[in-house]
Amino acid sequence: MNISASQIESIVRSVLGQMGGAAAPVAGPLPKTARVAMLTGPKKIEVQEIPIPALGDDDILVKVEGAGICGTDVHEWKGDPFGLIPVILGHEGTGEVVYTGKNVKCDTAGKPLKVGDKIVTSVLSCGECYACRMVPGRTNLCDNQGVFGLIGDKRGTAEGNRVNGWFADYMVIKGGYGVTYFQVNELNLKQRMILELACVCVHALERSQKTGLLNFGSKVLVQGCGPVGLVMITVLRAAGINHIVAVDGNEDRLKVAERMGAKTTVCFRRPDEDTLDKRVAKVKAVANNVGVDFAFQCTGAPVAAADIYSYIRRGGGLCEMGFFVNNGEYQINPHFAMCNKEIDIVGSWDYSAEDYPKTVAFLKQAAEMNIPIEELITHTFPLDKMNEAMETNVAQAGIKICYMNDN
Repeated sequence: MNISASQIESIVRSVLGQMGGAAAPVAGPLPKTARVAMLTGPKKIEVQEIPIPALGDDDILVKVEGAGICGTDVHEWKGDPFGLIPVILGHEGTGEVVYTGKNVKCDTAGKPLKVGDKIVTSVLSCGECYACRMVPGRTNLCDNQGVFGLIGDKRGTAEGNRVNGWFADYMVIKGGYGVTYFQVNELNLKQRMILELACVCVHALERSQKTGLLNFGSKVLVQGCGPVGLVMITVLRAAGINHIVAVDGNEDRLKVAERMGAKTTVCFRRPDEDTLDKRVAKVKAVANNVGVDFAFQCTGAPVAAADIYSYIRRGGGLCEMGFFVNNGEYQINPHFAMCNKEIDIVGSWDYSAEDYPKTVAFLKQAAEMNIPIEELITHTFPLDKMNEAMETNVAQAGIKICYMNDN
């Protein structure tokens, strides 16, 4: 039997991990530096080699395999609205554990974690603010919420851990209060790169189910067929919603929406659907002549957000999940949009760590139902092409754009 050196290394890493943590990969010492895609200015990502900080007993070093590019990453790349520069972006990432400190035995859900395992990161919470103390099950509402690859980890030193973004070949998970991560060996790479985005949608579904308006007979509308809207369609389909109406202005994306599970599509660029009245008429025609039972607003466009109320029946509901950044305001008449209809409205922000195990279960369910969610990944780019990756995202030339480590 021929066993390669890499296979031997993997076996030994696994054994060492089961013994309580490995100090270093067997093939040699741990890397001292990481190649990172550093955002140094608006629309300017530079590949840099920076030191990996000293690793402690609670820390994890991950060899990055890939990471999705989020709309938030693009907003930061375009103009630094969050004031983060210089920053290593990437919070939808995954990779292989190559070091665990001696105190690291399991992930946030209690699953064993060792060298060689596949891992993803979730949110960081402070434990001190009102939300953390009074509603600890909703860590997404933490006033000081941290996100790997977006909000830098300032703990420990003035410089802190800068190597905490997934747009790199190695990233560091510094242990400590509020840090959350999950072992996801059962998922393939594409599933793992989609997991964080799917978690946003699973959280939105959970928020919406509290209204009692979602069931097997519900007619549900999803407005916006970008990555968020398309994944929302897959989550709804996996949850048993049989009639999903997708609304967008891009025919190609609407075709993908049908592949993901949408039964009816509405395009505001079609001649017979180019006004709100025409679109509402089509929606009502497939929704009991009164409008949909529930709607998910997945765009960041104020004009779209203003329109969505017109599609919803009296007594229906709405989940607003499109405005993860401040894209402006819109006007509605609250009498006709909300009060007269008595609709239930929920907002959905991010996700909590508790949503991750549910999202893993969703991804498995989607695979069993042959929902082709992995097809949403249309483009991958190496580290030195991240500016091009961002441009591709802005141009909407694909659907889900990802960084893939080619080393």
